[in-house]
Amino acid sequence: MSDWKWDYNPDETYIAGGLPPGVVAEVERIATELAALGPDAVRVGRPFDREGGLREFDILGGRGFISFLAVPRQQCVYVCGVTWYG
Repeated sequence: MSDWKWDYNPDETYIAGGLPPGVVAEVERIATELAALGPDAVRVGRPFDREGGLREFDILGGRGFISFLAVPRQQCVYVCGVTWYG
C-alpha cells in the first residue's frame, strides 16, 4: 500500500461542484486508486508517450474524464479538473 494521498486542486467545490453525486463518487474512487499506485501514477492515462505533467483519465465509459497531476515530491495526486459530458 502506498503512503500517497489525493486531493482536489484548488478545492472540491471548484472542481466537483454541480456534478451528479455518482460522478463525484467515481472521481473519488479513481483518485483513491491513483494514489494507491504511488509514483506509478505519473504514467497512467493520457498522454501515452511520456510520463509526468497533467494527465487525463476517462471516467464512466468515456462519458467524461478527469485531469490530474501526480506529484512525487509531495506524494499526492491532485484532481485538477473534471469534464462531464452527461
